Amino acid sequence: MPAAGGTCRPFLKWPGGKARQVPLIREALGAGERLIEPFTGSAALFLNSHYPRYLLADSNPDLITLYTVLQEQGMEFIRYARELFQPANNTPEAYYELRRQFNETTDRRRKAALFVYLNRHCYNGLCRYSRKSGFNVPFGRYRNPGFPERAMVAFLKRSGKARFLCGDYLETMDQARRGDVVYCDPPYVPLSETASFTSYAAGGFGWEDQRRLAEKAGELARRGVRVVISNHATPEIEALYGDARLVRHREHRSISRNVSSRGPVAELLAIFEPGTSR
Repeated sequence: MPAAGGTCRPFLKWPGGKARQVPLIREALGAGERLIEPFTGSAALFLNSHYPRYLLADSNPDLITLYTVLQEQGMEFIRYARELFQPANNTPEAYYELRRQFNETTDRRRKAALFVYLNRHCYNGLCRYSRKSGFNVPFGRYRNPGFPERAMVAFLKRSGKARFLCGDYLETMDQARRGDVVYCDPPYVPLSETASFTSYAAGGFGWEDQRRLAEKAGELARRGVRVVISNHATPEIEALYGDARLVRHREHRSISRNVSSRGPVAELLAIFEPGTSR
């Protein structure tokens, strides 16, 4: 179990991951019988919270396949995945060959292990797919990518409380019942026309999705379910979350291509309290 401040690190690199924000998010969510996450990502909140049950969903089938295989196969899978982390595989030639295998294989265990390999060896831990659904992030050129065995074991130990689901965020949220709490970490609205990064799963996440998400959050609040959503603190988003209580904070951006634009960025948590939304 993590310490009270939240110290379990995810075993996946994940741009936009919420490890540093876990205490703030936990406070906003409060108590509940089950935590539902429609945008699970690296599962930092799952690893550093203490709910009796979890429904962890994502629209990325490769991510959910990895979590499911790890849950099912345990240490056997961890040992299998570790075999890919050899010095001979930390070259551009090996990387692009293994990336090709990942895009072509239909073997669940092989694909899951390759997902871990690609995540730790690719540029900035990005998860990006082409229009033909092929993983296309380039080689990261890390001197020592490191196999995240301890973090995978920590995830495995907690996974017995979780059910993993590959699905649409609206369908996932529809499963919420009174007593559940819901945390949503959608792809953020861009801060500029060139800043958008919404392709971690096929189809992207546009403004209409942002609107539907806010609408569904209000619906769940009326049904007695607390919903918390993270996003950039833009005027458009603040207006969209008009029914929610907003908690503003600043976070450091570290993956922008433009070095001069890296730094503190205004973000918010929108808290849809049970029974308060119109």
